[in-house]
Amino acid sequence: MLKQARLFFEQYEVTTCGYGEQPDRVAGHIRIPDELVYWHKDRALLMQRRFAAVHRRNAVVDYLWDRLPRGHFDVVLADDVDTVPLALHLAPRGGVHADLHEYAPREKEDLLRWRMFVGPYMAWLCRKYVTQCSSVTTVGQGIADEYARVFGIPATVVTNAAPYVDLEPVEAGNPIRLVHSGNAMRARGLVELVDAVVRARADVTLDLYLMPTERDLLDELAARSAGSGRVTIHEPVPYAELVGTLNQYDVGVHVLPPVNFNNKWALPNKVFDYVQARLGLLVGPSPEMAHMVREHGLGVVTEDFTTEATIAAIEALTPERVAAMKQAAHASAHELSAETQVQGWERAIDALMAKARHSPAR
Repeated sequence: MLKQARLFFEQYEVTTCGYGEQPDRVAGHIRIPDELVYWHKDRALLMQRRFAAVHRRNAVVDYLWDRLPRGHFDVVLADDVDTVPLALHLAPRGGVHADLHEYAPREKEDLLRWRMFVGPYMAWLCRKYVTQCSSVTTVGQGIADEYARVFGIPATVVTNAAPYVDLEPVEAGNPIRLVHSGNAMRARGLVELVDAVVRARADVTLDLYLMPTERDLLDELAARSAGSGRVTIHEPVPYAELVGTLNQYDVGVHVLPPVNFNNKWALPNKVFDYVQARLGLLVGPSPEMAHMVREHGLGVVTEDFTTEATIAAIEALTPERVAAMKQAAHASAHELSAETQVQGWERAIDALMAKARHSPAR
C-alpha cells in the first residue's frame, strides 16, 4: 500500500486507510486501531455459509463502515479480496480497482480447515464482489489466468517488484555465498535447503535472514547444520536495509515446494530483492520464477524441489558462472524494478480517474 501511495500522491490527492501512522505526503489517513484483527472471521458463520454476515461482522469492516465517507472519493484502490466489498460500498465515481496479491480461494488450501471453511468464503467474495470491480491486478500471470478461468475476472499483472537500487555487483566469492531472506516457515523448503548446503560437495556457505514465524523451525535448522560451519542464521534486518545487506552475497536461493496453488505460481518479492542486490538466483521449477530466471539469464533452476536436486544445482555453481549471473541481474535491475512494474497500477488508476472526471456530480 505504501508503494501505491508513493506512486500517486504527486498526481492525486491520496487518502489512505490502514494500520499505523499516516504515511508521508498523503492528504489524509483513516487509522485502523491496532487491536482490531482484519483476518479474523466468525467460525460459526463460516460453517453456516452465512458469508455476508462473516464480512459485515468483521471487526475492521464494522469499524470502517460508517467512518469512511460514501460517495466522496473519485477512485478506490482496494488491496486484496477482503477489502473489495467495503470499497464498492463507498461508491467511488470512477470505480474500484482491486489489487489481488494472491489467488485468494486457494491461498492456504494445504490446510483442511481453511480449505473447507475459508476457501469457499474467499470464492464468494470473488464471485459476488471482485467481478464488480472496474479493473483488477495481481502478482503473476498464472494467478491472473486462474481468476479469468474460474470467475471471468480479467486481471492484469503487476509483479511484487522491489524499488530500483543503484548498486554494483560484488565480486563472486570463494566459497560461494548463498543467502535466503524471509519468514521461517516449514512450507518454504528451508529444511531441504539447509540439508542441501550441508551435504553439497561444493565450497559454499548459506546465510539465512529469517523472521521468527515458526520458532521451532529456527531451532531445527540450527541443529541440522550444527558442526558444518556452513550455515549462519541471522536476525531479520529492516526492509530498508535488506538489499544493501544482501549485496555482500553471491546467490539468492528460493526453492519453494508447491504445497498449494499460490506456492506453485509464486513470484515473490524476495526474488526481486535478490535482483536489486545484484545476486544470481537459484530457484526451484516454479513456473513464474523459473521463467523470469531463464528469460533474463539470472541463474539456475533446479530439476525438482528435492534436497538432491538442490544439491545438484549448488554443485553446478562456479565463481565464473556466478559472476555472469550477477552481471545479468545488474543488466535487468531497471526492467525488473518497481518503478517499471507499477506502471500497470498507474494505467489502471488513470483510466478510472478519467472516468470519474466525466461522471455527473452527485
